[in-house]
Amino acid sequence: MVPTTRKTDFLVLGSGIAGLTFALKVADRGTVTIVTKKEDYESTTNYAQGGVACVLSQEDTYGLHVRDTLRCGVGLGNRKAVEMLVREGPRLVRELVDLGVKFSRDEQAPSGFALGIEGGHSARRIVHSDDLTGREIERALLAAVMRHPAIALVEDHIGVELVVERSRVRAGRGTRPVCWGAHALNTKTGRIVTFAARNTLLATGGCGKVYLYTSNPDIATGDGIAMAYRAGAAVANLEFVQFHPTCLFHPEAKSFLISEAVRGEGAVLTTNDGSAFLEKYHKRASLAPRDVVARAIDREMKRRGDLHVMLDMRPIGKSRIEKRFPNIHKKLVSLGFDPAREPVPVVPAAHYMCGGVVTDLEGRTTVPGLYACGEVACTGVHGANRLASNSLLEALVFAERAANSALGRQTDKPPHVAPLEAGESRTPFESVSVKHDWQALRKLMWDYVGIMRRDERLQIASRRAAVMRETIEDYYMRFALDSDLIELRNIGLVAELIIRCALQRKESRGLHYNLDHPRRDDRKWKRDTVLSKDGGFARRASFRAWNL
Repeated sequence: MVPTTRKTDFLVLGSGIAGLTFALKVADRGTVTIVTKKEDYESTTNYAQGGVACVLSQEDTYGLHVRDTLRCGVGLGNRKAVEMLVREGPRLVRELVDLGVKFSRDEQAPSGFALGIEGGHSARRIVHSDDLTGREIERALLAAVMRHPAIALVEDHIGVELVVERSRVRAGRGTRPVCWGAHALNTKTGRIVTFAARNTLLATGGCGKVYLYTSNPDIATGDGIAMAYRAGAAVANLEFVQFHPTCLFHPEAKSFLISEAVRGEGAVLTTNDGSAFLEKYHKRASLAPRDVVARAIDREMKRRGDLHVMLDMRPIGKSRIEKRFPNIHKKLVSLGFDPAREPVPVVPAAHYMCGGVVTDLEGRTTVPGLYACGEVACTGVHGANRLASNSLLEALVFAERAANSALGRQTDKPPHVAPLEAGESRTPFESVSVKHDWQALRKLMWDYVGIMRRDERLQIASRRAAVMRETIEDYYMRFALDSDLIELRNIGLVAELIIRCALQRKESRGLHYNLDHPRRDDRKWKRDTVLSKDGGFARRASFRAWNL
């Protein structure tokens, strides 16, 4: 078959809030192609229940939001990035309203919005649309994208590799990779399509499927992090995997998350005998940051030998549950629970990657021509732990800044891009091998690189993951590509990178808790763990040291 090449000014990989926002911001100045691996609406954004953290109340201030974010990030948050995030948020939230997003309203409030509160926040500042905020934002953004004549949305294509060429930096300094688009697999036809672009945005979301239990959708396989690393981009802080404390424990509920906002409205976590326990771990109890809550649940489950803990929503009251959390209430009732009359079983699950592809404040990665925003990026905002509902805000703010940077970038047309040597000519791959390795890798990560870690377990995981990765790379070279093999290859690499970062950090900070190093060490470890294919473990003091 003749390879297919499509040219575009701006290539966007991913169709969540970050990718769609970027596309809309640049579409008046060039052609935009959005490539998504599933249907247009299938993104991590679509599953976000909580909302957008934003200062809109007279009882709140920018300073409080900055303080809460930095405190939650345990010393690794970049103050400049956080202050920018907080100050630009209100304007972008109002832009969403103008675009047609229907946030929950409270006509009695000066802002007009019904503002929620979640763990780690010191004021009500969560703008939400009932408990399906992500879905409502996705709906409005997609509608705007579909109306724009310069934007093409290509479904059922999964990224395989970024298109890079080596470019000389300056005399005596060697070369560095420059990005000119991406190769993607059409999962319907099995053909490789090359998208040649002047500017490429990674907005591929997270990597929750690296773990056995996750709140993430099936698409969250770390594709963006893996492709960026293979292309030569720096990645950082991958040891900081956020586990959401409260996913429903039920055989028929696949990764169903119960929002932290439930605890913000009065729900209480208890052991199976009804005893509240969070007071033992944090002075804010149910409103403690989620890393504290997840570790507390893990400890209680292991101490008692239980498979789950209980979330008691009865203090909220029946009418308030139904009004504030209609989607959660509907799901629980469909599974036989009445949250107004009985507690429901919950467990922690992998939820959000606080590290990712290193960017500056303009969304630029260490590879010219390549931008990143949303969960795939490491912007310096989250540090060692993400403050609840800051993720949608971060996606909005950095998507706009990346768009402005890309619009101002002077660049040549993409060079001739050679097709990727892979695809339909190879021997088909047996799916049983993918399924086996997929499960084995995810279970390895859950058992050895989970909420609580030890040096020995991490070392064992490193050795086993390396063997599995070698086998997976052999599959990749020998067999015809399909989405399962591509995703397996990506989670294998991301798992290895997470382990490498976790092994380096000999302390406990935020989401990385090592029982062999239980104390935080600001003298040695108040810095980021940075990895790159060419540079290994880069000892950088902070993101402010990056000169991209």
